Parts: sequence; C-alpha cells; structure tokens
Amino acid sequence: MKRICLVGAGSIAQAHAAALQTFPRLSIAAVVDPNLDAARRFAVTWQVTEVYGSIREALMSGTFDAAHVLAPPDIHAEAALPFLEAGVPVLIEKPMAASLGECDALLAASRASGAMLGVNQNFLFHPAFLRLRRAIATGRYGRPRFVDCIYNLPLRQLAARQLGHWMFHAPGNILLEQAVHPLSQITALAGPVQDLRAISGPPVEIAPGLAFHPTTTMILSCAALPAQLRFAVGQSFPFWQLSVVCDDGVVVADILANRVFSHARTRWIEALDGVLSGARTAAGIFGAGLGNAIRYALSTLRLRGRSDPFFLSMKGSIGAFHSALCGGPAFESDANFGAMLVRTCERIRDAAFGGSLPALSARPAAPALSSMACDVAVLGGTGFIGTATVARLLREGLRVAVMARSIRNLPGVFADPRVVLHRGDVRDREAIAQAIGEAPAVVNLAHGGGSGNFEAVRQAMVSGVETVAHTCLAHGVRRLVHIGSIASLYLGPQPGAITGMTPPDPMASRRADYARAKALCDRLLLDLHAREGLPVCILRPGLVVGEGGSPFHSGLGFFNNDQHCIGWNDGRNPLPFVLVTDVADAILLALRASGVDGRCYNLVGDVRMSARDYVAALALALGRPLRFHPKRAGALWAEELGKWLIKCAGGHSLPLPSYRDILSRGLCATFDCSDTKRDLGWQPVADPAVFVAKAIAVHAT
Repeated sequence: MKRICLVGAGSIAQAHAAALQTFPRLSIAAVVDPNLDAARRFAVTWQVTEVYGSIREALMSGTFDAAHVLAPPDIHAEAALPFLEAGVPVLIEKPMAASLGECDALLAASRASGAMLGVNQNFLFHPAFLRLRRAIATGRYGRPRFVDCIYNLPLRQLAARQLGHWMFHAPGNILLEQAVHPLSQITALAGPVQDLRAISGPPVEIAPGLAFHPTTTMILSCAALPAQLRFAVGQSFPFWQLSVVCDDGVVVADILANRVFSHARTRWIEALDGVLSGARTAAGIFGAGLGNAIRYALSTLRLRGRSDPFFLSMKGSIGAFHSALCGGPAFESDANFGAMLVRTCERIRDAAFGGSLPALSARPAAPALSSMACDVAVLGGTGFIGTATVARLLREGLRVAVMARSIRNLPGVFADPRVVLHRGDVRDREAIAQAIGEAPAVVNLAHGGGSGNFEAVRQAMVSGVETVAHTCLAHGVRRLVHIGSIASLYLGPQPGAITGMTPPDPMASRRADYARAKALCDRLLLDLHAREGLPVCILRPGLVVGEGGSPFHSGLGFFNNDQHCIGWNDGRNPLPFVLVTDVADAILLALRASGVDGRCYNLVGDVRMSARDYVAALALALGRPLRFHPKRAGALWAEELGKWLIKCAGGHSLPLPSYRDILSRGLCATFDCSDTKRDLGWQPVADPAVFVAKAIAVHAT
C-alpha cells in the first residue's frame, strides 16, 4: 500500500482524492495546508488521519511514501523541493512551475536524490485524446502531416471578476495556467517545439494598468510535425478540437464533447463519396454522443464507475504516475516534459507579448494597511455589489475599510487613498475585528461560500454571519447593514404583496440549500437583535443587474449555456430586478437612517421586465441569438423528480426535489417596497429606458 500526502486542500485536491480512492493500493495518508481549518475539513471528508500546517511537519512525520503538490503555481517549486530533497517522489499539478528557472531547480533536485518527479498534465489521458492517438497509430489514415488545435473556452474566473487569481498577475501566466493543456496534447503528437511564431490579439484592461490577452495564435515547428494552435479564453462558445491531418484522412478529437470522428474517402465515385463519407462522419459523431449518454446513465445508476472525461483523465494520469513508480511503463508527463511545456510557454510569451505591449493607464499600487480611522467597514466588499457600494461611499466622502479573500487586481476604485484593504475570511473573527477597527458602521456583503451539501453551506454562510454579528457586538458597532437576499422569502404565487415585514420562508427546509441558509441567516440576526440588541438592518436585494455583473442572471431561468435560458415558468410575470447602483444607494441610506434596527427591507426596483422581455432585449444588445424557453413548474418538478429517482436507484442519498422551491424560483410574487422608500428615502430608477441602458446595454460595450 502506497501512502500519499496531498499538499493543498483546495478544489483540485478533491479531484485527486476521488481518483486515488479508485486504486486499492493507494491511500491518502496526510494532507498539508497552512489553512488548518480547510485541511481538517478535507480530512473529515476523505477520512485522512494526519493533518499538518507545514511541509516541514509532514516530512518529519514520515507517514507517507509520495506527495502530490496541489498548491498554486507560483509556489509549486517551493512546495515540491523539500520533498524531492528528502527523496520523496512528487506528482506536481500543472504547470510544473512558474518559470523555467524553477523547473531547472526541481529537475536538479530530482536527479540529485533520485526521487521521481511527474507533472499532472491530465489531458494527455483524456478519453477522446487517447482514442485519437490509437486511431493514428493504426495507420488507417496514413502518415500524419499536420496538427491543428482550436482551444476556445470561457474563463470562469474572468467572468466572475476573480482577478486576484495567479493567472492574471502577468501576461504569460494565462499560458502556464491554460495553454499547457492543448500544448501538452500537441507536443505529445508532434514532438517538442523547436521553433515558433506567436501573434496575440489586442489586450483588454481588466484592472487599472493590468493588460490581459485573451487570444493568441501560434504556428509551431515541432520535432515530428508542424502544428498550429488557436488559443482563446473568456469566449462565449466552448470549443476544444484537435485535428490530425494525414495522407488519407483527418482524425478529429472533440475534447469537450468527448468524441472522436474522422473524415476519410470511400471507394465510390466522387458524387457518391460525398454522401457516403459524410454519412460515415455523421455516424461517428452520433455514435460517440450516444455512447457518452449511455455511459452517463449507467454511472448515474451506479451500474458502472464514474465516466465523466475529466475524472477519467485525472484517474489515468495519477494511475500512470504511480504505476511508473512501481516499475511500470515510463510516465510520459515526466519532469523533462513538464519543463519543456514551461519553456514553450515562455517562448510564446516573449514572441507574442514581449516588447510590444501597448501603453495602458498607470497601474496604481494597492493601498497599504494603515491605522487610518474608517467610517465604514465593508466585508466581502470587492465583488459586484461591493464595488458599487464602495464607489458610492467614496462619493459621499467616507473613509472605507474593505475586507475580502483576495485583494489583488481590483478595480480602480479600491486604489483610492480613502480605502484600506484587508485580506481575510468572513469566518475568521480576528480578521473581521481588524477590518472593523474603530469603524462605527459595518456592511456585510460576504456570504461565506460553501457547496456540496446543506451542512457545508450552512456552516459557511450561517457561521460567517454569526461571527460577523458577535464581532460587531463586541466592538460596539452603531449599525450593521446585512445584505441578504429575497431568496430567503417564499416567492411563489400568494394573495398579498411581499413587504419588508414579510418573514423568512416558514417552510425554508423545503427549499434549495442557498435559500434555506439565507432564511436561517435572517432569523439568526433578528434573534440577536431581540436578545442582545444587535443594531442590524437587513436589506434583501432582488435580481441585481448592472455593470460588473453577469447578464445571464439565474433569476431568469436555468442556463444550460448562456445562449439558452430554460425558464422557471412561462416567463411572462414581472421580475423583481434592481440596479446595482440602486442597491448601493440603499446601503448608504440604511447606514444613516434612524429607527431601522431590527427591520428588514426589500430592494426591488420600479422597472420590472419579464424574463422573455429581458432575454429579448439582451439578445438585441449583444447581437447574439439568445433564446428563452418557457417551462411549466409542474414539468420542471417532474424532470427533477425523474433525475432524483434515477440517482436514488443508483444508490445516491438525496433529498426529494421540492415543488415549493421551483414555484419560488418562478418569482410570481408581487413586491411592495413603499416601506423601503418611506423609511430609507430610497428612490430607485423608474425610467425603463434608463434601466435598459444600465442593466442590459452596458454589457454590449
């Protein structure tokens, strides 16, 4: 039995753990993370006995035989070196390191100690890529002559404006973070890159002075074959296709759809060949799609193991590494291969970006922590609503302390000298206390995260709210403005209008995890106000829209992709939209209003478009063929019930789908916000043309 130490307890560690548990001779013996709370949560989930806060502690324990380094790329070398120097084999997440110099240091340490070093380029083990390689190897299509790859993908962190991620810190980082995936496949087919040309598309300024290049085209001269890569991220249509042109056909791997098909000739005359060869290609595409659907159904019913391509690629890569450790075939993605990819990315960076960056506005330095007394502390203040709120507070001449998990690459408003930034988590009482300082008022926009099951969501959201509330009480804060959500209310059909006096959903236990947790947060705060005098005012925004947010709001319906919106109902009822700038105004007013402690106010604007009208206006503004597909609540519930029955038949333990929750998502309730306008003096935008310009047209720029 080989014992594995995982270094890092983040999301990728979950993927490694899931793959490792499928190998009977591999076990997770330890997890290392400086965030001990995260490490302990991971250990409980995966039944790991040893938890360490540092690599030094882990090495001293001697409780494992190999390590998987799953830390952020900029500390890959720092994390892996101690293991290699101690003679412990290491599988390191891609990229191998943040620079070629760091790769060289890792290679030297591996050679000196004899400890094996591999890089988890898992897409070399993607099922579609493996089938492509097998098809080429048969010789059926003749000799390969050229490799072409189109990598055209959305970028979740860019869409969510999580710009503190390492990939945005420098222009070349996006190549190391994303381009290594298609480059690993290209070089596995065509050989190491010997020469290249790279042309980048125009940069966009994603933060003041910070250039980001979403597109780059590369022409590659490789040892065995010429190749080309069109690399584009932050795109709306996901497409990742690898084509190998041979003497007698073209073999294509559609990575995202997990299918392989070919273009080849038949023995018939040209007129018939066009029909028959096309039918053969179409049959290949259809057959691959049908096979994927069957495997998914069997996996859901637990009649076979997991079949999703990402999981299989992780399992294949991890299994091949540990097989090589035990004397099996050599691991293809070894340290030399990983270093070659980093070297290639650096050459592409220099060719595409070096010396030709256009002049952008000067990038302001992040304000240093100071002892400046602040008027307001905004927790979770760097997101969509937080950015608008901080801007509004600054326009009022206030000094603002802002706490967030990441404080890098923020919008220009956060470089204002009246802003003091604090890095911290909403569940960390010490960090909250430091951010609040002597501020008399606090705005809590942090939701705490959490996913997977209700208990995880409750722990993250409710415990975070409780920590903030008790810290405010301890600091004698004059006013806590908590930003909740109308999701805490029941929003299905009902006889009367919803007002600020409407209590949280009395049947919240029958709602989805997020809504249920939001209702618990509201009750907790109101109880603390009644029992301990917490000076809290709860604001519940509706569907918040505007600049900086996503135009594809989940309140419209379920987006299988951003082109097709599956409505929660027929989409004709007016929806409770509110502009983000109007929410920021309400927050400022709530900070100053008197007699609002222990009160709740809903923030729903005066322009209330239907889902159909909103999607139509958005399609017009973006120039895209967006479609709204109406559904009946009963049909949606029947579909969810069907999925639930299938999963239960497969041995999953899941709560029964809630018809009440589907009705609530339809947002058929009416809102009366006259109490918000009266008590706070709130005046949301009432002009439909202004609303459309600020909520919809802004996304066309």
